[in-house]
Amino acid sequence: MGDVGKKKVLIVDEDPDVRAFVQAALEDEGYEFVIATDGNVAIAKATSEKPDVVIMDVQMPNRDGLSALYHLRQEPETKSIPVILLTGVAETTGVRFTAESVEEFMGERPDVFIDKPAEPEELRNAVRDLLARGES
Repeated sequence: MGDVGKKKVLIVDEDPDVRAFVQAALEDEGYEFVIATDGNVAIAKATSEKPDVVIMDVQMPNRDGLSALYHLRQEPETKSIPVILLTGVAETTGVRFTAESVEEFMGERPDVFIDKPAEPEELRNAVRDLLARGES
């Protein structure tokens, strides 16, 4: 049996510890992982790899997660890929984002917004819910 049933998760974060955490949180679910280290790479990988879900940091070099999210939503081949924004903004700035505030700011909203430090269970449930939504 090949990778037919395997769901692909694109993890976007410049911090290797965060990428490792996300992968560890999800590895028992049997997903295939694709890694990107900034928003530009994320856009390229989302376009070429067609992941089933993207988990993306907000604060990154070269292109931040909000800008990358906006770009993904404008392109026909990536606009329907669900995006989870995972951010430490609240931790570092005390400003708490919501999906709604991102939408007001960017004109696009993530499917899910999770503050770092995330709970592995919260991450698993968010990915599971988005994948289930895609199959319905």
